[in-house]
Amino acid sequence: MKRDSHSQTEARVEPDEQTLAILDHSFDPYVVSLLASYEKMGGLNITDSLNTPSKRAVGEICRDLLQILFPGFHDNDSVAVGSLEMVTRARLTSVIERLADQVRKSVRIGNPNVPTGRTPPIMQRFCKALSVVRELLRTDIEAAYAADPAASGYDEIILAYPYIEAIAIQRLAHRLYRLGAPIIPRMMTEWAHSRTGIDIHPGARIGLGFFIDHGTGVVIGETCVIGNHVKLYHGVTLGARSFAKDDAGNVVRGTRRHPHVEDNVTIFPNSTILGGDTRIGANSTIGANVFLMKSVPPNTLVIYEEKQLSFYDKLAKKVRSNGLDFSI
Repeated sequence: MKRDSHSQTEARVEPDEQTLAILDHSFDPYVVSLLASYEKMGGLNITDSLNTPSKRAVGEICRDLLQILFPGFHDNDSVAVGSLEMVTRARLTSVIERLADQVRKSVRIGNPNVPTGRTPPIMQRFCKALSVVRELLRTDIEAAYAADPAASGYDEIILAYPYIEAIAIQRLAHRLYRLGAPIIPRMMTEWAHSRTGIDIHPGARIGLGFFIDHGTGVVIGETCVIGNHVKLYHGVTLGARSFAKDDAGNVVRGTRRHPHVEDNVTIFPNSTILGGDTRIGANSTIGANVFLMKSVPPNTLVIYEEKQLSFYDKLAKKVRSNGLDFSI
């Protein structure tokens, strides 16, 4: 008698209890080894569920925050106007409850069982900032459309431009960073970094109308300040020149290490600008492949001029090597 394919599939993929028992016991030596490792070197979330935030949870929260910022753009199904209030209320409630749990874990690191009272005011002010972040993102989208002739409209920018995800998450993480939530803001921007190739520290202060064209390889450091209507291309680094150290040789934290980029500046691909004292004046343009460690006055064009470029006619020019002619 012929068995149906569904029954065959079930019989093939579901091991019997005896097999499961054998598999369970076969891992005993490795379980013992791991438990010894946890005890010797310390484990995360082994003895106390409040020990540390969860990377997976923060990633899921970031996905859901994008749904709140751009309703309909990150959904499988359309969001009807009539149900928008109900959907928004449900999403916001879910996200804030989960984010509050992660923030609570972060502020309790080192003393997980002692309430700090810091989480409720952080979350309340974060919720208040959501509509402000949407207003900023509107200016970012407008800047992208104005600067990029390849953009067919705002919808394409939201759906297809990776920098929108990166700057949306950074602007949210920046609010938490300024409110004093530890670790979570950095986890959020690193989640966006892993998806987009754009690395923006949550501490960076970024004005309105910000646009990163293409975006891959962009790095923006913690103490960087970026003015309004700034445009960056791929491969741009706004980084630190060096790290000051104390008498014991430890890196001094909390100092200004990254550049200040004023309004209406454009920085072309693969340029590197370093240093906390470096300031790029308003309305300046930094060409491709420029390396800067000093300030630039306003209205300046900085370009890298190659010492020499050689051009050959591939059809006419020939060279000799080992007695043979080769066309270049």
